[in-house]
Amino acid sequence: MKILHTSDWHIGRTFHTHSTLEHLGIVLDALVEIVRERGVDVVAVAGDVFDSATPSKEGYALLTGTLRRLKEAGASVVMTSGNHDSATRLGFQSEWAALAGIHVVTGPEQYLEPITFSDEHGPVHFYGIPYLEPVLIRHLHPDVPLKTHEQVLNFAMTRIRADLADRGGRSVVLSHCFAAGVAPATEASDVERDITAGGLDVVPLGVFDGCDYVALGHIHGRATLTERVRYSGAPLHYSFSEVGKPRGAWLVELGAAGLGNSEHRAVEHPAVEWVDLPVPRRLTVLTGELATLLTDESFAGNERDWVKAILTDQVRPLDAMRLLQTRFAHCVALEHRPTITLEADGSTYAERIRAAKSDAEIVAGFLSFVRNGVGPSEFESALIAELQTEQSTKEANA
Repeated sequence: MKILHTSDWHIGRTFHTHSTLEHLGIVLDALVEIVRERGVDVVAVAGDVFDSATPSKEGYALLTGTLRRLKEAGASVVMTSGNHDSATRLGFQSEWAALAGIHVVTGPEQYLEPITFSDEHGPVHFYGIPYLEPVLIRHLHPDVPLKTHEQVLNFAMTRIRADLADRGGRSVVLSHCFAAGVAPATEASDVERDITAGGLDVVPLGVFDGCDYVALGHIHGRATLTERVRYSGAPLHYSFSEVGKPRGAWLVELGAAGLGNSEHRAVEHPAVEWVDLPVPRRLTVLTGELATLLTDESFAGNERDWVKAILTDQVRPLDAMRLLQTRFAHCVALEHRPTITLEADGSTYAERIRAAKSDAEIVAGFLSFVRNGVGPSEFESALIAELQTEQSTKEANA
C-alpha cells in the first residue's frame, strides 16, 4: 500500500500580509499529480489543514477542490485537525465525506475508530489522533491524569495498541505534536504556535511504539526521527525562518511486514521516499548596504523572490523599503543591522551632553545616542556647521 504523508497546509495563511492561496494551490496541484503518477492509495494529512479557526470561503474552496482532485486521482484521504484548526468547522459533514473516501478525524474519541483499507497483504488501520488539548478532554476520563500533551498521547496510544491487538494487521498513526528528537527552539518556525499555554510540551518517541508508521505534523521542516516516525513539514514556506528547508512529502510503501526490510527490496527503492514539491516563489535573505543591494548584478536572480533585506549601513537609510521594492518587488521584510557598533564608554547620555564644549558636540552626541554609537557623517557635520552659522548670523542681526 502506498501512502503519501503530508501536513501543515495552513490554508489561509498570509505571508507578511500577502495571501498564499494562489501559491498553495500550485503546490497542492503538484501533490495531486504525485498521487496520480505514483499510484498513491492513501493521502495522510497530519493536522493544521487551515491556518485559522475561522477559514474564509476561498480557503474552503481550495480545500474542497484539492480533496476532489485527490479522489479523482485514485486516492483516499485521512485528515486530522491540528492546533490551528477548529475541529468543529473542519469536521463539519465529515460523516458524509467519509462515504466518498475522504475521512476527516476531529472528534476527541474518534481515534479509536480506525479507517481501514486493504491490499493484497490484508488490512491497514489508520488511527487519526486529532490535536487533543488536555484541558478540553480531561473531563472525559476524570480518573486518568491528563495534564500534558505527553500524558494525553500516551493514553491515546495505549488504547490504540489495545485496539490494534484485537484487530490484527498493519497500522498507521497520524498525530500533531512536538516529538522528542526534534529541538523545538531550532526546528520550530514562528508559524508553529506553542501547543500548550505554558510552552512546548515534548512527547517522547516511545509513546508511538507498536505502529508500522507514524505520520507527524506541526514542525514545518521535514524530519526523520526514526525510520517509521517522521515529519513531512509544510508544503509551502510560511516564514523566513524556513529558508532553505525543502518542501515535499513522504511516500511510504507498506508491504506484508509493514515497512520491513524484505530481502527482495532493492536499496534504490526504499520503503520511505522523499518526493519534492515545487516552490512557487523562493525565500531569500539578502545582506549588505542599501546601495549594494540596489545595484549589484549578483542579486539579479533574486528579483522575483520573497526578500528579507538586512541592511548593514552604519546609519539606517531613509525610505529603504520603497527603494528596495523598486528592484525587489516582493521585498516584504527589512532589518537594520550595522556591521560596526560602537561600545558605550560607560557614561550616561546626560553626562556626555554636559561635557560637550559646543553646540556641534551636543548635536553629534545626540546623533550618536540615537544611532547606536554612530556620530554624524562628513556631510551631516558640514550641514550642522552651516545651520549653526546661519543661526548665529540671524541672532547677531536681530
